Amino acid sequence: MLRIDDIRFAIEGRPLFEGASADIPDGHKVGFVGRNGTGKTTLFRLIRGELALESGTITVKRGARIGGVSQEVPGSETSLLDTVLEADAERAALLAEAETATDPSRVADIQMRLADIDAWSAEARASTILKGLGFGQAQQAMPCSAFSGGWRMRVALAGVLFAAPDLLLLDEPTNYLDLEGALWLESYLARYPHTVVTISHDRGLLNRAVTSILHLEDRKLSLYSGAYDTFAETRAARLAAAEAEAKKQEARRAHLQSFVDRFRAKASKAVQAQSRLKMIAKMKPITTPQEAALKRFTFPEPEELSPPIVNMESASVGYDGTPVLSKLSLRIDQDDRIALLGQNGEGKSTLSKLLAGKLDPLGGRITRARKLRIGYFAQHQLDELHADETPLDHIRRERPEEAPGKLRARLAGFGIGAEQADTVAARLSGGQKARLSLLLATLDAPHILILDEPTNHLDMESREALIEALAGYSGAVVLVSHDMHLLSHVADRLWLVKDGRVTPFEEDLEAYRRMLLDQPAPRAEKPRNKETRPARATIAELRQAVSTAEARVEKLTAVREKLATKLADPSMYDAARIGETEGWQRKFAEVENGLERAEALWLKALERLEAAGG
Repeated sequence: MLRIDDIRFAIEGRPLFEGASADIPDGHKVGFVGRNGTGKTTLFRLIRGELALESGTITVKRGARIGGVSQEVPGSETSLLDTVLEADAERAALLAEAETATDPSRVADIQMRLADIDAWSAEARASTILKGLGFGQAQQAMPCSAFSGGWRMRVALAGVLFAAPDLLLLDEPTNYLDLEGALWLESYLARYPHTVVTISHDRGLLNRAVTSILHLEDRKLSLYSGAYDTFAETRAARLAAAEAEAKKQEARRAHLQSFVDRFRAKASKAVQAQSRLKMIAKMKPITTPQEAALKRFTFPEPEELSPPIVNMESASVGYDGTPVLSKLSLRIDQDDRIALLGQNGEGKSTLSKLLAGKLDPLGGRITRARKLRIGYFAQHQLDELHADETPLDHIRRERPEEAPGKLRARLAGFGIGAEQADTVAARLSGGQKARLSLLLATLDAPHILILDEPTNHLDMESREALIEALAGYSGAVVLVSHDMHLLSHVADRLWLVKDGRVTPFEEDLEAYRRMLLDQPAPRAEKPRNKETRPARATIAELRQAVSTAEARVEKLTAVREKLATKLADPSMYDAARIGETEGWQRKFAEVENGLERAEALWLKALERLEAAGG
């Protein structure tokens, strides 16, 4: 279907591809990965013929239709449904011709072709796609102009999925989707009847919707068979092997050089010394693949507050006096990790804004800890950065009294280096803007961090760094995200936002995924024989689950010890502090219960890993 043969291409003198090759067979589902800025989107433009290669060739099967989401999102008065239907240009042209054609032979040809492309079920198919991407029946009849840019991008995505090109090129398709839309897209792409190449850093999509990984690194392309976790294991082994071989070669080079240095001046050994110099010159350096430096996030640690830090009693919230959510009786403690689940439009972002103090309650009562500091990150904040100011300018506005060196150190703690610190925001990548916004949200060491789609624009290494930072963060976290990998490794409580209410979701994320996709719960597994052992990717995932559960137990154990020390202080039991003491005692009991649950999850994860043979 797609052959890339020895291509070379550079932008402004910076080489992106040098001798890169790959062969993608017809019907394959391929995840395209690599660090931000290495040229993934540029390769899509080269495939579409929008840019000219310096050398090499890109060949697509003769007659194949190439499709992708247009940067020009629809904004006309045409309804969403009709906009999607118009994306199939052949169907639209045939229907128009059918209205005027008079030649019986041509009329017959048109009708046969319409039948071949299943034109008569088109409206139902288009409606199903729109529904999967979050548009209800009433919304499908509304004009595109009634929706914001992010929603129009979904319409554009629906259009290209409906048109069903032979080669589908998708660039970060989940960035404009919520969790429900992302899960639906995973399922849809897995069943897509033609070839798909998708640029993505969504680990769930790369594990469930693709069968191969195309990796761009060091200006070369490598195609790996299997999902992302299999690729990650294979690549880790390759890196280890290359590093070991490089060390061996360096030891051999040092040994030869030592001989040369010792005997170069001796006439009797001169020939051997020259021979070894030639051997050194002929040794081809073994370079390990270019590893992305893990740009960590450094969250400042807040002081501990008496629980709860947020408490709601029969609260309601909405807009213009109309409630979106009602009867909210919720509590958040400083060690909580909460994921908000629910379909688009149910009120997840509204609840986030209420928690962040961006919206006032319409009724009921909300109590916040007296010294509570809140950090809030939402995708729209990337657009609120000052385009003509540098990251250094942004943080200097918040900390005018701090020395430039300390400001730069803060930026470096979020992976924003010296060069980027002096680059205006308009020229920063999406990932760099996201890091700057996260830094601004956490600058005051908030006790609760509310994150609404924090991983959009972050590459895989940055997402893993964010997970690591959140695992060690001592404040509460409230997450809205389509990234199942992030949610599964950070959240230990799930709240379902549905039908104007917020209630605990007692099952796990996998059960929620099955519920959304109308899949039955898995049957009890029969004992596996050697031929049906779990894939290495599954074992890797189970090991990660064990590691995450163990980290949670360690953290709660440390919290329990701190509370025990505090409660052992005799001054805590003075009559004047009795109310405060009762609060800490309740907190100690809650942590004890939480620790019991965490230990149970840890043991369960260990049992699963052992049963899988890991």
